[in-house]
Amino acid sequence: MISIKPRIYIDGQEGTTGLQIYDRLKPRDDIRLLLIDPDKRKDAEERRKLLNCADLVILCLPDGAAREAVAMIRSDKTRVIDASTAHRTAKDWDYGFPELSKAHREKIITSKRVTNPGCHATGFAVTVYPLIRLGILPDDYPLTCFSLTGYSGGGKARIKEYEEEKTPAMFAPMLYKLDLQHKHLPEMAAVTGVKRSPVFCPVIDDYYNGMATTIMLHNDLLHGKQTAETILTALHAYYTGERFIKVTGAPENGLLESNWGMGTNDLEISVNGNAKRTIVTARFDNLGKGASGAAVQNMNLMLGLPEETGLI
Repeated sequence: MISIKPRIYIDGQEGTTGLQIYDRLKPRDDIRLLLIDPDKRKDAEERRKLLNCADLVILCLPDGAAREAVAMIRSDKTRVIDASTAHRTAKDWDYGFPELSKAHREKIITSKRVTNPGCHATGFAVTVYPLIRLGILPDDYPLTCFSLTGYSGGGKARIKEYEEEKTPAMFAPMLYKLDLQHKHLPEMAAVTGVKRSPVFCPVIDDYYNGMATTIMLHNDLLHGKQTAETILTALHAYYTGERFIKVTGAPENGLLESNWGMGTNDLEISVNGNAKRTIVTARFDNLGKGASGAAVQNMNLMLGLPEETGLI
């Protein structure tokens, strides 16, 4: 029996996320990658042809270009994963975070339009979503969140700054988006169901990839008699059986490095604190589970392939 390999087209392969996805898919023999002639990357008709003949398209484009690409698709058979921010709160798109719940995974499997989560939103949702669903965290809790990230999350321009044009200030961590209006905030609220937007401040530092996203909790404002230990137990039970997510307590050395898990699709939730206060930190590769790895995981689900195929 002849096996027909699914045809995959990455629109925007030249960007940071696109290149990472390409590198993950290139060695695989269970799919067929459709490649555009480098001289025709900006040729609308050539892109339209590939967008419509692919079984699945992964968009790695700026928001406006991603919307334009979707509008170019006329084939009913073409399924889409969008890695941009463009469709993350759109009601007719399914959110590509299968571990959040059984319903999320089932929707991804059958979906024609999947939106890949943002990196900071991944670290926020993976802890906040289950805590609300488990009845531990009130949905109107005044959440505070900070997220430490490597500079690769800023794309090619930011990478060039850090690797070729670095100023003395860039050797130290830098807070940014001080207006507290980060573009991931609508997604963070929509996915988790929080009723008030968190106070969220990202921090960029002088390392290439890795992310540590932390929420801070006063236990007496939570439902029930919670401690760091009870929250650890609850999250561990929630994610039991998940291939890419593990939940741990305090590390032996008392330190959480933010470049944990580089090059993998793994995500580690670390719960620390005491009887009165708790911090919950999600650590992962912002280019892995926070971007390209998540896209490949979603692609596998949509194609009916083992979820972990091509991922470490």
